[in-house]
Amino acid sequence: MIYIGNAPCSWGTLEFEATADSSSIGYAQMLDELAEAGYTGTELGDWGFMPTEPAQLRAELAQRNLTMTGAFVPVAFQYRDLHADGEARAVKIAALLASVADAARPPFLVLADDNCREGVRCRHAGRVTPDLELDDEAWRIFTEGVNQVARAVQHETGLRCVFHHHGGGYVETPDEIARLLELTDPEQVSLVFDTGHYAFGTGHPDGTTVLEGLRRFAPRIRYVHLKDCSPQIAAQSRAEGWDYHTSIRHGVFCELGQGCVPFDEVAAWLREQNYAGFVTVEQDVLPGMGSPKASALRNRQFLKTVGL
Repeated sequence: MIYIGNAPCSWGTLEFEATADSSSIGYAQMLDELAEAGYTGTELGDWGFMPTEPAQLRAELAQRNLTMTGAFVPVAFQYRDLHADGEARAVKIAALLASVADAARPPFLVLADDNCREGVRCRHAGRVTPDLELDDEAWRIFTEGVNQVARAVQHETGLRCVFHHHGGGYVETPDEIARLLELTDPEQVSLVFDTGHYAFGTGHPDGTTVLEGLRRFAPRIRYVHLKDCSPQIAAQSRAEGWDYHTSIRHGVFCELGQGCVPFDEVAAWLREQNYAGFVTVEQDVLPGMGSPKASALRNRQFLKTVGL
């Protein structure tokens, strides 16, 4: 079975201060609307957005028949002296996930670079060139940290880590994803494949790139985020030199079915792979971009047209 979840970012609760909505919808309203729109799982969102006491969080999920699917944990892995802090935060969050986990469909601890911490990568999101990539020594430090955190999470909580390639960070392009996977332990680190970020990260998103990525990285993909990407807005971002935040504000990650991601082919790929568990919709909604609940409902209705 493939189950469809959503995430707090679809209600304006984003991980970046520069794009976050200061008047964001509270977690109770978000969960109510998520369930009403037809989703059966949710990610945790930023620490403190939802209750952090296990019994209360478990009750909030059970009240709406929702499953916890994962939590996003950014770490600046290129700095060795930040690995210990990243490990401590990841284990703390994973312990909360484990305390409310559905044993049949356990959540993932979603690791990522501390995206947009480095201004040069934030300014060049969607148009990364080789001179902006990590060098060999930086890659060694980066992936040592990913392996360290993933081992600690599994040892302390039993949960698996997946790594999220992401615009504005040091793992964005297809070749950077490949390098990360080459240098990390496949027994500890898997990939969450994000359809929209992958398309944007190629530099020239079109209808073929996402399927190429799914096929290329299939052996390591354990979790999927469903996000669309507008090729027109991505092209404007490249032409005008927008940074990541500006691209988000202009709607580069549009509603599902409005961009270049071929979701019918993505759904077919999931079935071919006998994918089981949750896929998570992420539709970054900011002030002035419309109603999060209405957007979530349209996205859920769209997925039904492709058999999800």
